[in-house]
Amino acid sequence: MPVPTHVFDPPFNIIRCSHAVLDVTNLDKSAAFYEKTVGLHIENRDDKSVYLRASEEHQHHSVVLRKAPKAACNRLGFKVGNDGDLDKAAAFFSENGIAYAFVDQPFQGRTLQFTDPFGFQIELYATMEKRPHLLRRYDLYKGCHPQRLDHFNVFAAEVQDTVDFYARLGFRLTEYAEEDGDNGRIAAAWMHRKGNVHDFAITNGRGPRLHHIAYWVPTAMNIVHLCDVMASSGYLKNIERGPGRHGISNAFFLYIRDPDGHRIELYTSDYFTGDHDHEPLRWSLRDPRRQTLWGAPAPRSWFEEGSTFAGQAVREPRFVADVLVAD
Repeated sequence: MPVPTHVFDPPFNIIRCSHAVLDVTNLDKSAAFYEKTVGLHIENRDDKSVYLRASEEHQHHSVVLRKAPKAACNRLGFKVGNDGDLDKAAAFFSENGIAYAFVDQPFQGRTLQFTDPFGFQIELYATMEKRPHLLRRYDLYKGCHPQRLDHFNVFAAEVQDTVDFYARLGFRLTEYAEEDGDNGRIAAAWMHRKGNVHDFAITNGRGPRLHHIAYWVPTAMNIVHLCDVMASSGYLKNIERGPGRHGISNAFFLYIRDPDGHRIELYTSDYFTGDHDHEPLRWSLRDPRRQTLWGAPAPRSWFEEGSTFAGQAVREPRFVADVLVAD
């Protein structure tokens, strides 16, 4: 299937992925997990929401936990270049029949929310309240010492169309997994704005659903340490996959599940993709190294389970990818 062409003059300028808003059923339990086990820092909280960030981040929050009757992904957030980009985005959505609204969000400047044509609920902003980064506050480090939010990965029912849409917005393809043969279909794509492997990964499956959010950690040993922390704090069963290394992105990874089942990846060791002529790397869908360069194969839950988007119906994928699944 077609590999999108890099668009260097998109209709508005998205800088990077910024934050996720997750609905959780037990706010206190979830907040404790993200703070004490994973190692994020609570910046603000009330009886309805908790705002957390990682050590390297100047922004007020990179994950928001919202108390709700049902667990879901509420929004995925991206930072744009300046306030004018929000107006450019609104004009683009108007021209393309995409509903949007400007809303007030705590600790953020003017925020534009929209639902893309495939059901992913997104918000864009240009400014967020600043906080001193905690990079050298080693006395505050907990868990695996997460440094910054790195990317989102979603299940999309229409992978090719979703990839094409985000390519129009300036997302550049770095790696992709494709069926073999003349009419092979793209089953997964890794797309970026900030110059590493991905800000937004799009995976074939029942969608729209969130597969995971990912935080970058300093070293592989931080990931190993998190395994020890989870094993000794009652969360051993919440380790879903890893540690191991992907062929895709070269990531040293661990996948864990929070108390509501939202999936979080902790990872390190990807690479630079900022050159304007960086060529996408193709992986055969039958090459086991793309999922697992080494380590235990991915369990079935990793392929099938994800967080729904609040209020969005989940659709079956246009095709079923023939992937390798551990028994």
